[in-house]
Amino acid sequence: MKNNVIVITGASKGIGAKLALQLAERGASLSLAARNLKELEAVAAQCRAKGAKVLAVKCDVGVDEDCKALIAATVAEFGRIDTLVNNAGATMWARFEDIRDMAILQQIMQVNYMGAVYCTHYALPHLKASKGRLVGISSLAGRTGVPTRTGYAASKHAMTGFFDSLRIELDGTGVTVTMVYPGFVSTGIRENASGPDGKPIAVSPVKEGEVMGVEECTRIIVEAMETRRREVIMTARGKIGLWLKLVAPGMIDRIAKRAIETGR
Repeated sequence: MKNNVIVITGASKGIGAKLALQLAERGASLSLAARNLKELEAVAAQCRAKGAKVLAVKCDVGVDEDCKALIAATVAEFGRIDTLVNNAGATMWARFEDIRDMAILQQIMQVNYMGAVYCTHYALPHLKASKGRLVGISSLAGRTGVPTRTGYAASKHAMTGFFDSLRIELDGTGVTVTMVYPGFVSTGIRENASGPDGKPIAVSPVKEGEVMGVEECTRIIVEAMETRRREVIMTARGKIGLWLKLVAPGMIDRIAKRAIETGR
């Protein structure tokens, strides 16, 4: 990834921030985007300390014009775009019947799905010019339903359908599409998930110490980017689960339910 110009959305914390740091160590030039500019600048400073060239852009990916401005600022700063990592996301933790305001689901779809669509739309001409990479950070919930995550799973399924279709359209252009499907990752940001009232739940329902670490997750993502892999299913349980879904879908429903109940 040396000298690769990489745009990362949702780069102020979690997977996005750690991914930026690992790519900075590999000599990439980074355009980092997030809504919280103060937190984003802190990540940018750490990346610069590792010798990387970094642009920090305040951006809400759910807003079309923000995405357009992000791509324009990146091209103005670096002259091109080699890789776009669609990482920004919003999540939830509530049973559908308990949700009081459907705007929660609309917001999650706007960020997780349309945010990736907007950024990809504006970046695509530049990626075609560089024969670059498109990367989507999805979730195992983008491949199978998960209780308490109805809106989140729907948005990630939409993201999967979009990028799988786009991959076929881009055949022969030199642009590759890599989809990443993590399970639970210890990012420390799950407490921001929307509860049934639309407010952050404040306390993570996941046993953070018993799930994949963010360092391991981002290492796998970087390797997938470097080799232009088609898709990455992060865990053995995830791989087995997707196979079982074909032959014993009822079992997968029970496994998904238990995973949420146990928080791991």
